[in-house]
Amino acid sequence: MTRLLIVTTNFPRWEGDPHSPWLVELLRFLRQQGVVVDILAPAYAGLGNHVIEGMPVHRFRYAPAAWETMTHEEGAPNKIRKNPLYLFLLIPYLLAGLLAAWRLGRKDDYDIVHVHWPMPQGLLGLAARRRGRRLVATFYGADLVLTRRFPFLQGFLTRFVRQCDDVAAISNYTASELERLTGLQAHVIPYGISVPILDQAPPAEPGLILTVGRLIARKGQAYLIEALSLLRDRSDAHLVIVGEGHERPALEALISRLDLAGRVTLTGRVPDEALQEWYRRCQVFVLPSIVDETGDTEMLGMVLLEAMRYRKPVIATAVGGIADIVTDGESGLLVAQRDPAALAAAIAAVCSDPALAERLSDAGYAAARNQFSWDHVVAETWSLYGRPAAP
Repeated sequence: MTRLLIVTTNFPRWEGDPHSPWLVELLRFLRQQGVVVDILAPAYAGLGNHVIEGMPVHRFRYAPAAWETMTHEEGAPNKIRKNPLYLFLLIPYLLAGLLAAWRLGRKDDYDIVHVHWPMPQGLLGLAARRRGRRLVATFYGADLVLTRRFPFLQGFLTRFVRQCDDVAAISNYTASELERLTGLQAHVIPYGISVPILDQAPPAEPGLILTVGRLIARKGQAYLIEALSLLRDRSDAHLVIVGEGHERPALEALISRLDLAGRVTLTGRVPDEALQEWYRRCQVFVLPSIVDETGDTEMLGMVLLEAMRYRKPVIATAVGGIADIVTDGESGLLVAQRDPAALAAAIAAVCSDPALAERLSDAGYAAARNQFSWDHVVAETWSLYGRPAAP
């Protein structure tokens, strides 16, 4: 039996909470193979210890409930950029987390401590680790952006990865950034996805363009709205944007300024069943991500895989880790970032050429099944843990 402690900033607050669903899914597979899992995560608005799918979640309090909002929703880096006052919560966050990790590590004899988003969670992982136990970490990219923004953190980052028994990154882009900062090569272990067997795509609604993601700058939704304004000759073109975030007022103002009120739908956050229905209905899925002013970008692009699992053609920008998912002209189309005209041309090509759409859809579906299967991800995770894959 393997005892595993997950240290993370972002874990579901209740059953059905959409945060980090890939992590919950991974842990579900590991538990099926005999792993006993505990989670250490920060509180959110006073949330105490609880259980998710039979896994104890140990929450550490770091501020009055009304202030415990540094994690979740938009994520700590985005919140700090929006409101630098969040930086004042960092010290009590670390002190409370270190104490909780130290106590938990001495109360329970974990075989492996796995740190997700190691900046600054790596400190907690070190506190929870006992001598002779394995410490591993997974980098998602936002933690490396934080290090680039605050160079004094690089010393800690380098020391931390050298104390780890192994490290992983979710994409080749993230791995290359980690190597540039620390000189260490990481395993690339992407998100996994369960892909149903589909002989053909569900019927699409002609002209329905879908994008999904938080309404933040690096998701690039503004450029997709501008692209729609260039498709005036396609009367059936309608853009649906699923997600919520602090950029919503700016996007609403842009929609009004371009006179697109009847052609763009901002759904906000929707239940999972409704989200899957949008994937089924769309004719094309677009991820118009950019590199934002802080250097943050799309480190992989899980929503592309979600669309591919429904055999939908995808269009994305050539930034960050997106190229790990989309091979231009084969499993989707890649265009330059911040280029509404290029987005519009790609959308028009896919929507007007059924043969092209079918070819991209079929190749994307095959890529999702073959390259991002849970069998592959779980086997790579066992390797990260220094153990052979469970039978």
